[in-house]
Amino acid sequence: MNDISAIDIPFRGRFAYSRAELIADGVVHAVGLVAAISAGSILLAFAAFHTGPWEYVATLLYVASLLTLMSISFAYNLWPVSPTKWKLRRLDHAAIYLLIAGTYTPFLAQLDDPALAGGMAALVWGAAATGMAIKIFVPGRFDRLSVVFYLAIGWSGVVVARSLVATLSETTMWLIVAGGIAYTCGVVFFAWQRLKFQSAAWHGFVVAGAGLHLAAMMDCLVIGRA
Repeated sequence: MNDISAIDIPFRGRFAYSRAELIADGVVHAVGLVAAISAGSILLAFAAFHTGPWEYVATLLYVASLLTLMSISFAYNLWPVSPTKWKLRRLDHAAIYLLIAGTYTPFLAQLDDPALAGGMAALVWGAAATGMAIKIFVPGRFDRLSVVFYLAIGWSGVVVARSLVATLSETTMWLIVAGGIAYTCGVVFFAWQRLKFQSAAWHGFVVAGAGLHLAAMMDCLVIGRA
């Protein structure tokens, strides 16, 4: 068996979880992945009857980004400490940007002003692409700054908040805000490295935030049009 201590893995200390912590994190990831697959499939099935072609493409993109993040995060966080785990870390952190942009897209598609929707989409996707490039090509650098960048992109929707409020239902808006709050609160646990079960707690908030945003998507694209 290889001696892990002899392997040059950046931030090796961050991966020093107990067996109980790994099991708890694995359960959270399994619940999130299964829920994303089942709920995402239901959303796509019903949205096919209630959305236009471009809206459905945006919804497909959202579900794909959600499943990508959940799958990569599951693999990365449960993978044994090794060079492969470090590579998966790049993809995991980059996928967060992908999900943020993917979540925005179907909601922006609801705006009546094409210029405003297109401009905001370009801003979000441009920022997300920049963040993904940094995570993939210069991994391990700017980690603290990237947390601020995640939150900045995630809450950038306040720029078009008035238009979204005028377009989306009250229930959809509250679910969007609640999801954003869940993600933001989870950042506390993401940064609290010394807390027992820190990883499971952080990912629990991620699953909760993703679930609330998926519910908002269902309310916006299906329930509100039934």
